[in-house]
Amino acid sequence: MSATPADRRYILRTTAFMGGYVAVNLAAITGAFDDIGAVAAWVLALAVAAPVAGQIWAVLAWMKASDEFVRGLAAKRFIIAAGAAIAVFSAWGFSESYAGAPHAPGWLIYPLFWAAYGLVSPLVRTSRI
Repeated sequence: MSATPADRRYILRTTAFMGGYVAVNLAAITGAFDDIGAVAAWVLALAVAAPVAGQIWAVLAWMKASDEFVRGLAAKRFIIAAGAAIAVFSAWGFSESYAGAPHAPGWLIYPLFWAAYGLVSPLVRTSRI
């Protein structure tokens, strides 16, 4: 099966956004931002979050450009994965508050969402509600 123009745009956009995400995080891991001030730290946090927002936009743009079946299927998977990620992260947050579970940083919601998307995708095979 060949990639559609919408698929190719999605791949290009995701590669661009995640390339920026990886570059900024690699710089942070190697200590490039160790001595920045408070304002610069906020700018850094937003700079890392921006590609995440961009990649989500890329998914939504891909869904919009896809045919009705693919759009419905992807939307259903997206909604179920988002709900599962929110439920799991909320349960963990309450576990932190009430049961002394170790802290999980908020940025983990993004990879958790995509893990949930990967898990539900083979199970959700129809766009019907």
